[in-house]
Amino acid sequence: MALPTVMVLPMLIVVAAGIYYIYNEIIQYMSKSMVKNKVVVITDAVSGVGSECAHHFHKGGARLILCGASWDKMESLYDTLTSGADPRVTFPPKLVLLDFSDMDSMPEVVNEVVECYGCVDILVCNSSMKLKAPVHTVSLELDRNIMDINYFGPSTLAKGVLPAMMSRRSGHILLVNSIQGRLAIPFRTSYSASKHAVQAFFDSLRAEVEEYGIIVSTISHTFINAALPSTPPAKPQGLSTFGVRPADLANEIMRTVSRKKKEVLLAHPIPWVALYLRSFFPSFFFAVVAAGVKDSAMAEQMQ
Repeated sequence: MALPTVMVLPMLIVVAAGIYYIYNEIIQYMSKSMVKNKVVVITDAVSGVGSECAHHFHKGGARLILCGASWDKMESLYDTLTSGADPRVTFPPKLVLLDFSDMDSMPEVVNEVVECYGCVDILVCNSSMKLKAPVHTVSLELDRNIMDINYFGPSTLAKGVLPAMMSRRSGHILLVNSIQGRLAIPFRTSYSASKHAVQAFFDSLRAEVEEYGIIVSTISHTFINAALPSTPPAKPQGLSTFGVRPADLANEIMRTVSRKKKEVLLAHPIPWVALYLRSFFPSFFFAVVAAGVKDSAMAEQMQ
């Protein structure tokens, strides 16, 4: 007996959803199997994204080196990861104090990271410092601090682990960057400058080390909204839904590692349109952004 036409579309939707679910499960399984026994370094491991990544890589059997500026928070993460973990398939993480705002300590930190296992297979550069302020209010000291954390820190650590990767002719360096590394917006001059700098560094690095079998990936995302629930809401929640959940970004990091993707843009349609306008219609883009600044200033004066 033939199915009524009205039933065909719902059934197709159900079948498509089932196939998509199975596909995601397979990809997640492959992602975990790809990192088994790999030495994985995660910077700012105690942040929302860093913690989510630590859980994924730990469950996948990776040999984790967790880096962060707070020893107490890293010990708490260590306890969470190892509590109830099966020692036959997981490894207890190693902890390394790392503060990119203290660049003088970087040589010692790099040595400590490399000496943990003698090599690094995957480096996830996740640290970031944000700033929103009018340009004339930002001091030179703050400019330098942002550049240390967002640019000099990740680039120095990447250069530190490169020699071992080059000698082994394998490795993966992944930068968790911001969409503002590709699209500068007002009141974020220092932040955007640091993100553009680190994006350019890793883009240049990618070409230099390809002959050694080293993969360099960048993930450019919109703002991270830790307030969003771990599962998507049934109905849109306004502009907050444009944020990226830490869990979603961590899943994308795992997929990027397993598929060895070189560049990922994790954003809703508005940044995509803005990037398109910036590339092909720059004068129009600049006019729109300037008008937005004027409207914002006028609104503040009227309050």
